[in-house]
Amino acid sequence: MMIRISLALALVAGALGAAAASDPAAAGPVTDRIKAAGKIVIGYREGAAPFSFKNDQGQPAGYVIDVCQAVADDLKAPVEWAPLPADNPFAAVAEGKVDLLCGATETLSRRKEVSFSIPIFRSGLGVMVRSDAPVQLRQVLNGDPAGPVWRGSPARVLDQKTFAVIKGTTSEDILKGALRKLQISANVTEVDSFQAGVAAVADRSADVLLGDRSILVESAQSSPEAANLLVIDRIFTTEPVALPLDRNDEDFRLAVDQALSNLYRSDRFRDIYRKWFGEPGEAALDYFRAAALPD
Repeated sequence: MMIRISLALALVAGALGAAAASDPAAAGPVTDRIKAAGKIVIGYREGAAPFSFKNDQGQPAGYVIDVCQAVADDLKAPVEWAPLPADNPFAAVAEGKVDLLCGATETLSRRKEVSFSIPIFRSGLGVMVRSDAPVQLRQVLNGDPAGPVWRGSPARVLDQKTFAVIKGTTSEDILKGALRKLQISANVTEVDSFQAGVAAVADRSADVLLGDRSILVESAQSSPEAANLLVIDRIFTTEPVALPLDRNDEDFRLAVDQALSNLYRSDRFRDIYRKWFGEPGEAALDYFRAAALPD
């Protein structure tokens, strides 16, 4: 009898061991997975310049790419870059397909699926329109109280307009929530990338494109339709951008936060920021100094 029980336990243990070996997400903490693989797999989103995109050589480039590379250098781990879809990149983190995601807005709902590092950027929601968009539309979007309200309320100006938004982003949630709250009958069209959204505004299939204002500015400047595009000055939200990572590995999160803190205290960070956004002002530097954790 004891022999049969021992044999059964051995078979169960063997089956569990085989399942763990075949499932990368069950291979243990991220730190162990990186050590075993001899590399760190970092996911990133394409088409989001100046944050992350593929350059002319087909290599990942951008502000968050440079920040992630600095983290990997601090961890002394070679990087394998993995492009991910914009609509649900967090599944790749939760399932262990990537060790780190190179930048995303932190929200409470997303923290149910992944954890986040200390902030790497302070983002803000902006809007793009055509430069020949109706004056009323531009005034309403810019929050200008001096607009010709005699022709209708702001809600009426926005009614029946078409808003483009990159699917799976916080911009989509914010837009749909605002339209419901204001009871505006606008059309919402989801696009796969900023480039697709810019094209929709340029060819008049969308009246407004919502997204991270820094990306909108870069996308407008680099577009062949640059002369016909306008990014409104107003910033609608302030959102922290951080590095999503596995919720179940606090040691790895600590290592990433240590690497980012080291980076923010170094000249290398100023060089990275200057490369993509110009010389950082004291307000920007103060933001990252405050984000850095003390030893």
